[in-house]
Amino acid sequence: MIIGFLGDLVTGGISPRSLGSIVTIGDLSGQAAAAGVDSFLRFMALFSVNLAILNLLPIPILDGGHLVFLMIEAVRGGRSLTFETKMRWSQVGFLILVGIMVLALSNDFLRVLGF
Repeated sequence: MIIGFLGDLVTGGISPRSLGSIVTIGDLSGQAAAAGVDSFLRFMALFSVNLAILNLLPIPILDGGHLVFLMIEAVRGGRSLTFETKMRWSQVGFLILVGIMVLALSNDFLRVLGF
């Protein structure tokens, strides 16, 4: 589900306006809670699994990025990447995540304002 969403987001099948931040998460969890305990627990389980999958994306600051660093080192015969190289790529990953968070939060504010 999350992989399909990300693929559609990258290829333009889904608008970036569909991203949401903590405001959307709170709204959806409130709706799930209003539907009953079973619905709320399912929502929380799905949310947790989606976070785990997102954490495995190959963005350097996430766990998936660390796995990429380990694979690169394995291909290089065990030679470690320099600290500076890892730091630079981690900074790039951080900027990517901040950009996504700003986009998601601005989408939430626009939804609240009715745009």
